[in-house]
Amino acid sequence: MSLDAKTVTRIARLARIGLKPEEVETLGQDMGSIIDWVEQLKEVDVTDVSPMIGTGLATPRLREDRVTDGNCRDKVLANAPEREGPFFTVPKVVE
Repeated sequence: MSLDAKTVTRIARLARIGLKPEEVETLGQDMGSIIDWVEQLKEVDVTDVSPMIGTGLATPRLREDRVTDGNCRDKVLANAPEREGPFFTVPKVVE
C-alpha cells in the first residue's frame, strides 16, 4: 500500500513524531510495508484454530477480597536505610 506525504505527515503528527521533510518518503514506504504485511494476515485460514485462553473463555481463579498489610512489617522495615519506630524515615521534600 502506498501512503502519500500528506497522510504520513498527519499520522506522524497524531503520533507526536517529529518528522523532517526528507524523512516523510522513507517513513511512508516503511508504513506501507507494515500495512501490506498486516493485509497478508487476512489471508490466513484460522477456521479450525481455537481461541487463545486470554480471550475471556477462561475463568480466573479468585481469592477472597480482603484488606491486609501482609503481616510482615518487620521484614519490610528491615530493608529501610532509616526508620523511626514502625515507620520509614525519608528526607523532607516539601519546603
